Amino acid sequence: MSTKGALYKNPKIPIRVRVSDLLKRMTIAEKIGQMSQIERLNATDDVIKNYYIGSVLSGGGSPPLPNDTATDWVERIDAMQKAALSTRLGIPIIYGIDAVHGHNNVLNATIFPHNVGLGASRDPDLVKRIGQATALEARATGIPYVFAPCVAVCRDPRWGRCYESYSEDTDVVRQMTELIPGLQGDVPPDSPKGVPYVAGGKNVAACAKHYVGDDGAHNGIDENNTATSFHGLLSIHMAPYYTAIKKGVSTVMVSYSSWNGDKMHANHFLVTDFLKNKLRFRGFVISDWQGIDRITSPPYNNYTYSVLASVTAGIDMIMIPYNYTDFINDLTYLVKYNFIPMTRIDDAVSRILRVKFLMGLFDKPFADRSLINQLGNQKHREIAREAVRKSLVLLKNGKSPNETVLPLPKKSKKILVAGTHADNLGYQCGGWTIARQGLSGNNFTAGTSILQAIKNTVHPTTEVVFSERPTSSDLSDGKYDYAVVVVGELPYAETAGDNMNLTIPVPGARTIRRVCRVVKCVVVLISGRPLVVQPYIEMMDAFVAAWLPGSEGQGVADVLFGDYGFTGKLPRTWFKSVDQLPMNVGDKDYDPLFPFGYGLTTGTEPIKSI
Repeated sequence: MSTKGALYKNPKIPIRVRVSDLLKRMTIAEKIGQMSQIERLNATDDVIKNYYIGSVLSGGGSPPLPNDTATDWVERIDAMQKAALSTRLGIPIIYGIDAVHGHNNVLNATIFPHNVGLGASRDPDLVKRIGQATALEARATGIPYVFAPCVAVCRDPRWGRCYESYSEDTDVVRQMTELIPGLQGDVPPDSPKGVPYVAGGKNVAACAKHYVGDDGAHNGIDENNTATSFHGLLSIHMAPYYTAIKKGVSTVMVSYSSWNGDKMHANHFLVTDFLKNKLRFRGFVISDWQGIDRITSPPYNNYTYSVLASVTAGIDMIMIPYNYTDFINDLTYLVKYNFIPMTRIDDAVSRILRVKFLMGLFDKPFADRSLINQLGNQKHREIAREAVRKSLVLLKNGKSPNETVLPLPKKSKKILVAGTHADNLGYQCGGWTIARQGLSGNNFTAGTSILQAIKNTVHPTTEVVFSERPTSSDLSDGKYDYAVVVVGELPYAETAGDNMNLTIPVPGARTIRRVCRVVKCVVVLISGRPLVVQPYIEMMDAFVAAWLPGSEGQGVADVLFGDYGFTGKLPRTWFKSVDQLPMNVGDKDYDPLFPFGYGLTTGTEPIKSI
């Protein structure tokens, strides 16, 4: 069938007509290709053309080149797009990436605070502006689709993905879904509920994840079982998805986890009956990375069954980074022999095409190279710096109300900056930064460490001494006016971050004890969640939860030294002991060290002397 003059190629025709026209022209191979999302490493021209691949992604830490530039990204993705457009029907690919706190896979991008810090800001407008900046930086590299936001309501900080959650409180998470209109643009007032919306070439398609209950898994173990009633699922875990759909989110990603023993990737009731039919979601549902493999135990044990169960459940696009030929062959077999009806395939492909048409991919499939200079630009870094300032939570300020320590004086004779996290950009950015599990050091991307920020802020006559691991002799001979101790967690992501004890990693506690016993000290904790601090809290003169602030460490110094006041409020309950977990605001036996919503405030006038 010739495509000359085909309705689907006419941008003036309603999208529903274009989708219907294109669907009627497609073979089963072309339809199944649209349902396939493969990893960038496998996306050669021949693979894209021969299998009619509908989507490509970069996994965490998967750039085109080790020291990639925006231009490198654009050229490679445009080359993939040319391969897709050379096929019989010329259906463009949609390229996706984990831009979860900025365009975090890309060298020199702006790295914003992780979501837990943004939850502390209680500022939806700020989150929306972060979404707008992230969309521009993604588009600068030719990428139109991001796997964000995570709308989990983390109920147990032992979970390794807890920093991807804005809060333990459902209402706070719902407010922070403003990232979606930031990424996609504001939904027009007359837009039907559930229909995706992407405003134009400076916006990207968003993805609400991980549907649903990933945030309530037993003991905070990643990919585990969430045991709760349907009412509990709806009231706590499902509620942010209502809001995301209302805001026109384009896609929803399914969770690895289970609900009451049933794998979400095979849950027809929650994916089709509830999400698609009850909530009237009209975008497409995507699996997680090799998510369908994990329907069975061990994973990939009966792959044909996993393909059948996931597609029948209602998943439309399958993230099959490597074993795409097995998926395509198995799905083709299942359709040919009527195990999966063609109506289910057509529903999946219609949803995928709808999003592609809504995004304008058919009409403008290639990158807009005028946006290349948006990557890591100064305006975005200023937004990130503002986000850092607003995310900091002051939990202690002085050993009595009359002995406040913060803001710190900029002009002092000699100060100490100590700790493993003071001069380590990788540590302050955390996981999902350049590499999936994060990195250590200051040389892998652009940004400002907290030590450098302090040096930038204090008076030129103030001597700043840095010691990552100060000895007792260093301290006894130092005669410091005060010390800033910066310690915390090492970077992690997903299951690697599951932690049953939540203690401050070595040598953090030792550094706190050693410094705070002899010098007036401000402890800044870099972490993706509350940690055990009760044994050390009395010896601290001031205590700041800085979460994972990202690339703009200058925002920490802005508030420590009083250019801006502390305003952040705890997005999570700060427990006394892990034995109390899980513990969330509203629980019957609620006995925290610091309650949800706690946070001291300061003015902007620094203390004259300490």
